[in-house]
Order: sequence, then structure tokens, then C-alpha cells
Amino acid sequence: MKVTGMNRTTEQRNLLRIYSIDKKENGICLQICSNKTEEKIEESPKKGDSDMAEFDYEVVNGRKIRVRPVETVSEVDENGYFVRQPNHFTEGFGEGKNPVEAGRYRLVWAKLCHWSNRASIVRELLGLEDAISVNMVDHAKHEKNLGWEFVYDKDHIDPVLGIQFLSEAYYKADDDYTGRTTVPALIDTKTGKVVNNDYTWLTNYFEVDFKPFHKKGAPDLYPEELRKDIDEMNDWLFDNINNGVYKATFARSKETYWDAYNSFYAAMDILEKRLENQRFLFGDYVTDSDVRLYVTLARLDIRYTWQLGHTKHRLIDYPNLWGYARDLYQIPAFRNNTYFKDFANPNNKKVGALFFESFNARFLDEINFDAYWGAPHDRAHLSSDPAVSYTHLTLPTNSRV
Repeated sequence: MKVTGMNRTTEQRNLLRIYSIDKKENGICLQICSNKTEEKIEESPKKGDSDMAEFDYEVVNGRKIRVRPVETVSEVDENGYFVRQPNHFTEGFGEGKNPVEAGRYRLVWAKLCHWSNRASIVRELLGLEDAISVNMVDHAKHEKNLGWEFVYDKDHIDPVLGIQFLSEAYYKADDDYTGRTTVPALIDTKTGKVVNNDYTWLTNYFEVDFKPFHKKGAPDLYPEELRKDIDEMNDWLFDNINNGVYKATFARSKETYWDAYNSFYAAMDILEKRLENQRFLFGDYVTDSDVRLYVTLARLDIRYTWQLGHTKHRLIDYPNLWGYARDLYQIPAFRNNTYFKDFANPNNKKVGALFFESFNARFLDEINFDAYWGAPHDRAHLSSDPAVSYTHLTLPTNSRV
């Protein structure tokens, strides 16, 4: 199915690309730029297990698992700006692309990753539990950083895919892949390969190409008459809000940090004003853009303020945004996919430690996040359809694993 507004140009997709590739007689040279050094890594044209010698890896349960690249080395330009790596598996769905079939794909996401969180929310909002299975990953303690692992499953092995680390599905799809293995990742259960990790468009594919499998009464999160506007809003949210936090976090100079910091809070002011007289970003109904904004707002006060440094304003200091965020949270698909305690204290770090235990770790059990986020928001009156409800699309608990 051809979708208006979803066909991004090659130039646009490559705006985020940080690697310059120089062809050489005996292979490919990847120039990895940082603010301090520029190094070259020779890559052999040969494929197979012998390639492992070229990568730093750790053996886990007989599996050779490559070490995760570090953002501050591979995704920072010569001026110290963080430039997120491009998505690698970007082929869409439909005729001549990945087939649209119920039960064929498995969505892999992580509680802490807002890029993947929005895919899990949209999946539930649309009622796609029978069409797309799901599992979650997190990081486990190893000698080296090995990336996302199926830590919630017995022996850390995904029961459908038979793999322990998400990277195994990445390298099965492309053994020459050199970037970080990221979530969301949609994996073909027939081949065990990642077919799409394009967080930019994955929710749109769920909304459009998988529409035959939506539950009755599912919301139209990407209405055709608004797609151009939604795409423009999503691009703006990415640059200023969603990725804005990370541009500040990974900045390698004061100039780049303050650029990102000021852009983020300026965007928050714009959104606060926009939501003054309308319930959602595009009026009366939830759209794809609302999902994308929500996942950042949900992490702002308890997680991202650590990364932003000096806190100019908290979410609760924005009356309209705070009410809006609670309005969304009270929709079951949002609440069911929001893990505040994990946001506040990822991987339960420092819990039980004798010294330097974090504030969140010490008081986490005393915080009733649902009471705060479940408080009345008084925003329904801003809608011409105040009785609209998304509660009938709640999934059973066992459909999330």
C-alpha cells in the first residue's frame, strides 16, 4: 500500500548518517569521527565466523556476541554534536516488500527505550496482538557491553526466536552490520532475521499496512487527511524533543550542549501553548504524534532531568503538558506500556547498596506513580467529542510476552 507522506528521500534518510565510506582495493574503510580523534577500521571482504576476529566480542553460552559500539565515539561529529546513527533495516511492508502476514513478526522493545516504547503502545492501541507477537529486552551484566538481551525469559532465551541477544537477529540479517543493535526491532519469525528497525516509520506501518488486522473500533492514529501535518510534526518532535534530550546528553562541547538544551526547552514552551485550547496535538483525537511526544514526557522528570543537567522546568511546571500527559497515561495502552520504576532506577542499580545509593533507589517503593499520573486531568472539555474512549482495546497480560 502506498502511503502519502511516508516515502522519505534518500537524502533525508542520510541526514543522520555519520559514516563516510571510502572504497579501497581490498575492502571498505569506515571513518569514525569524534571530537578528539579520527580512526580507521579495516573491514575484510570475507564473510563468516572468521569475521569475528575483526570485532571485539565476548563468548556467552557458546555464542560469540559482538560488543556494542559507544555513541560518544561513533555518533559524535567533528564539532561535538551528537548525530544519531541511521536506521539500517528500513524496507517497508506490502507488495514487493516485506509481506504483511498475521503471526509472522515479533516486535522486540525495551522499557527504557522511548523509540521502541511508542511501537509497543501503538501495537496495543490498534489491537494487533494476534498479528504481531512481542517480547522485551534489557541489559544484563557482562564483562563487556553486549547490548540488548532477553533477560526476562528463562535462561535469557527468547522462546520463539531461540536467541539470547538481539544482535544475533541483526547479524543473521546482515553480518556486515557495524552499528548499534537497537530497538524497536521487528523480526521475521520464519527466518529469524530483523526486517525493520526503522523507529521513524514503524508505527506508521502498523497504522496503515497492518490495518486489516486492527481490532474493531481501533483509533485512526494516522488519518490520511492529516498525514502531511503529522509527518511534519513528527520530524519536529524528533529534532527538538525526542532526540533533543540525547543531543544534550551526548554533546561533547559546551556550545553543542547549550544548543540542544535551549532548543528542547523552547520546544516545550511551544507545545505548552499549542495544548492550551485543544486536548491533543491535532485536536479531539489521539494521533501518532501524541504517542511520540508522550514517551518523552513520561521519562522527563524521573529520568531525563539527570541527562539534561540543570533543570529549567519540570513536566509538572507545565500545566497543559502535565494534564495532557496524564490524559494519555489514563488510556490503558499507554499505562500498560509505561514502567515508571524502571525509568527512575534502571536495572535496579544501587538497590541495597551501603553507600551512594541513589535517591530514586532509596525512596522508589514509597512513590505511587499511578496515583500521580492517574489524577484527574480536566482536559476532556477541550474536545468536541469528550466521551471518546480507548479503553476497549486493552490487551490481556499474556499477550505482551
